[in-house]
Amino acid sequence: MSVVNDVMKEINTVMELVDESQLDDAMNLITKDKRIFVIGAGRSGFQAKGFAMRLMHIGYQDYVMGETITPSIAKGDVWVAISGSGTTKSIVADTEAAKKLGLQVIALTSEINSPLAKLADKVIIVPGATKTGSGVKSIQLLSTLFDQTVHITLDTLCLKLARRDDTSNQDALNEHVNVE
Repeated sequence: MSVVNDVMKEINTVMELVDESQLDDAMNLITKDKRIFVIGAGRSGFQAKGFAMRLMHIGYQDYVMGETITPSIAKGDVWVAISGSGTTKSIVADTEAAKKLGLQVIALTSEINSPLAKLADKVIIVPGATKTGSGVKSIQLLSTLFDQTVHITLDTLCLKLARRDDTSNQDALNEHVNVE
């Protein structure tokens, strides 16, 4: 068996455990009349940025926390936080602050009983291995399996949103950067 096959087997194992009804529940909070703020640290932060980019392509007003052009948050906004362990101090603290300001929280984590999951209005469990050892065990380093499967999960959520909103591939392409 090749390493590529082993990695793909791990990804498929995790994705079979992602509960699609959790995506459907989260979709109820994500509407075009709300601003969406995404946050994650390290590689989870890269996944958050990829999600924000695709949300923009399908017509949402969204921001990445920590970027220079991110405005203040306000009641009625949606907060999407990503942390494999659900214990990343900065993510949990910022999510607590967002919750106090009245934001609806969607958490993506491998740990259902984590502090982050407990703060959330909607939780999407992505049980890929994390650096703390939780989730489906992996031959890959640290939280690689969590990061890979969070990316796929969030792309799936965007596809479901695009279908719900009747947003075509051409519509998304029209929003894609055109100075390349």
